Amino acid sequence: MAASPHTISSRLLTGSVGRSVWYLERRAIQGLPHRVTRLFRNVTNQWVTVQHLSFLKRMYVTQLHRGLNQRVKPKPAPPASPLLEHTSSGQARAEVDELPPFPAPSLPLSQKPNELMELEATSIVDHSLDTAKEQKEERQWKEMKLHTDDLPGILARLSKIKLTALVVSTTSAGFALAPCPFDWSCFLLTSLGTGLASCAANSINQFFEVPFDSNMSRTKNRPLVRGQISPLLAVSFATCCAVPGVALLTWGVNPLTGALGVFNIFLYTCCYTPLKRVSIANTWVGAVVGAIPPVMGWTAATGSLDAGALLLGGILYSWQFPHFNALSWGLREDYSRGGYCMMSVTHPALCRRVALRHCLALIALSTTAPVLDITTWVFPVISLPINLYISYLGFRFYVDADRKSSRKLFFCSLWHLPLLLLLMLTCKQRPGQEGDKGEAPS
Repeated sequence: MAASPHTISSRLLTGSVGRSVWYLERRAIQGLPHRVTRLFRNVTNQWVTVQHLSFLKRMYVTQLHRGLNQRVKPKPAPPASPLLEHTSSGQARAEVDELPPFPAPSLPLSQKPNELMELEATSIVDHSLDTAKEQKEERQWKEMKLHTDDLPGILARLSKIKLTALVVSTTSAGFALAPCPFDWSCFLLTSLGTGLASCAANSINQFFEVPFDSNMSRTKNRPLVRGQISPLLAVSFATCCAVPGVALLTWGVNPLTGALGVFNIFLYTCCYTPLKRVSIANTWVGAVVGAIPPVMGWTAATGSLDAGALLLGGILYSWQFPHFNALSWGLREDYSRGGYCMMSVTHPALCRRVALRHCLALIALSTTAPVLDITTWVFPVISLPINLYISYLGFRFYVDADRKSSRKLFFCSLWHLPLLLLLMLTCKQRPGQEGDKGEAPS
C-alpha cells in the first residue's frame, strides 16, 4: 500500500514543523480542482477578449471615417415617401435631418490598429505640410500679371500723379504771374513739358527706392514694390517722359526753361534721392527741387530769370518746410524703418524749429511781392490772416511736439498754398498800371 504525501512528510519531519508542512500540503491538494476550473475560465475569457479587440478595431475605423466625412456638406434630404402623403392632416410631421450611417470599411484582419494609427498620423502630417507650403507661397514675393486695363492707373501711381499735378499748378501760377501778355500756346507747352519732366523724375525716384519702400507702410503698395510692373518698364516709361518733356521745354518754349527742367530732374534723382539716406540736408535740397517749377513758369513767359522768379521760388521754398516737416513728424517710425535720414527722426527739435521759422518767412515774402511790382499792396494785407494762422499752427507744433499739432499744420499747408497763389493772381500788378498812376492828366 502506497503512502500518501502527507504521511511521507510526517515521517521526514516531526514535531511542530512536520504538522505545519502537513497542513499546507493538504490545503494545496484540496484547492487544485478550483485552480484548474479557473484556468479554463481564463482561457475562455481570452477568446472573448480577441473578439472584443476585433470589434473595437472596427469601431475605431468607423469613428475615424465619420469624423472626416462630417466635414463634407450633407446630402440633400431625400424626397418624401408617398406613404407620408396619406397621413392625417392633424398630425404634425417631424422633420429630422440625419446623416446616413457610414458603413465600416472592410479591412483585412491582418491589419493591426497600430498600422491604422500610423496611416492616420502620416495623412495628418502630409496635410499640415501642404498647408504650410501654400501659406509660404502666398507670402512669397512674385511678379503680378500686368493687364492692359490696369496699366494707366499703375503708371499714374508710378509717376505720383498728385505730386505732378501740384508741380504743374505751381508752374502755371508762375507763368500767369509773369508781367507779360498771356500766350496760350506757350502756356500749354510749358505745362505739358513740366508735367512730363515731373513724371520722369518721380518714376526714377521710385526705381531707386524699391528696397527701402518695401519696409515702409506708406510706400509698400507702390507698383514696383508690389511687382505690378517690371523695373525695365518703369525705366522705359521714365525715358519716354523725360525726352519729349525736355524737348518741349527747350525747343517749344525756350532753352532756359529746358535747362531748368533738366537741372531739376538731375537734382531730384541724383542728389535728393540718395541724400535721403545720408544726411538731413536732403530736406533743403528737396525744397529747392519744389521751388524750381514756378521759376520755370516765369522764365517760360518772360525768357529771363529776374527777381520776380526768385520771389516765387522763395515762397515755394519756405512753404515746403512746414508742409514736409509736419508730414514727416507723423511718419517717424516709417522713415526710421525704411532707413531714411530725416530731421523728424534724428533732429526732432530742429525739425519743429525750421518749420516755425519758414512759416514766419512766408509773411516777409508776401510783403516783398508789392515791392518788386509783382502784386499790389492789397496782397500783403489780405494774405496776412492765412499767413498768421499757419504761423500759429507752426508755433503750436514747435511747443507741443505731438501728432495732433503736426497733423493740423500739415492739413493747413494743403489749402494754404493754393489760396496764397490765388490771392497773388487776384492782386497781380498789371503791366501799365504803375505808369498810368505817374502820368498827369491832360
